[in-house]
Amino acid sequence: MPQIESLPPDAEYDFLVLGGGSAGYAGARTAASLGLRALVIEGGKEVGGLCILRGCMPSKAVIESANRMIALRRAAEFGLRAENVRAVPAEILARKRRLVSDFAGYRRTQLESGRFDFLRGLARFEDAHTLAVTSLDGQPRGRVRGRSVLVATGSRIPKPELPGLREAGYLTSDDALELDRLPESLVVLGAGAIALEAAHHLAGLGARVTVINRGAQILRAADSDVAEALQRAMEHRGITFHLGTRLLRAERLSDGRRIVHFTDADGAERSAEGTDILFALGREPNTASLDLGQVPEACVKNGRLLTDPAQCAGAPLLFAAGDVCGPHEIVHLAIQQGEMAARNAARRLGRLATPEEEMDYRLKLFGLFTQPQVGMAGLTEREAREAGLDVASASYPFDDHGKSLVLGETEGFVKLI
Repeated sequence: MPQIESLPPDAEYDFLVLGGGSAGYAGARTAASLGLRALVIEGGKEVGGLCILRGCMPSKAVIESANRMIALRRAAEFGLRAENVRAVPAEILARKRRLVSDFAGYRRTQLESGRFDFLRGLARFEDAHTLAVTSLDGQPRGRVRGRSVLVATGSRIPKPELPGLREAGYLTSDDALELDRLPESLVVLGAGAIALEAAHHLAGLGARVTVINRGAQILRAADSDVAEALQRAMEHRGITFHLGTRLLRAERLSDGRRIVHFTDADGAERSAEGTDILFALGREPNTASLDLGQVPEACVKNGRLLTDPAQCAGAPLLFAAGDVCGPHEIVHLAIQQGEMAARNAARRLGRLATPEEEMDYRLKLFGLFTQPQVGMAGLTEREAREAGLDVASASYPFDDHGKSLVLGETEGFVKLI
């Protein structure tokens, strides 16, 4: 059946999924294919999940506009003339919204396909197998039991702790994807994937961007040579970086300018100003409303569900997948986790007679859509050395590669470990 409006008395399912994003949908689809009676409860105001609504899809849509703007600015290098080129943020936003609406509509169709039940609502645990459900506006919807439960509620933006930031006003990564204007200047707090893609997007459209990072290296998931090459490339396009900092406070001046005060790597107090501040210091697991304390066996640390390689989160039939557990916030891994959790739940319920599966992250993927783009597969060189492996690595620069020279894309390198 499609979306259900209420829970019948004594409702019970073999596989109960909290969250209808990529991980949750993958888990429910897999469970249904194995003959399990499944229910997905989605508590978001919109249906689709982070990747579709506020992550992969919308960010790549606006980044594509920035990339084409950069290409137009470089037209003269290729014997071309592009006159009076300008960004129209409202039109970029409208295109992004059309694309996201299409993606989200398809996901909703999948959730309402009838292979499993689908309910809009908010759920909280009463014990490891019983959840109370309310409507999105807080009205009671009843209780439901799950013989097994998959938590796939994703992540959310944390509240900032920087003194003065709330009073000064700031943008989040969600806000940056909904801008119908181009900031004149922007101070970006953070230098992870979300921060760097936002910096690339807005600088590409013409904003003056300054990045402030606590760590001594941008993109800490990467090897230092990769991070340094990306930083140089972004600096060449006018982005300023301050690394190894400690944030002190933010303030808003009477003329509307916003200032972030920080200490630099040498301990000296400095400041950066912009018309806007982008708070991009990561995301946190979206578990606060689940009342996981009612499941004493659940493994939870700082709101994150800790899973074993079978995606079990402590209680024998409690599973987790996606950003709510990590360890890598990558949609393809979230899908794999959700599928594996469903199959392992079926095994523990006696519905599948094959050995349990375990996640293996040796071939993890990573993609960053800046210029140059960063793509990684498998262990980094640092991770391999830290694991005690005998490591050899080699790289070749794009500025000595014929095709790269023809394209005019000579920043960066290819590296084999």
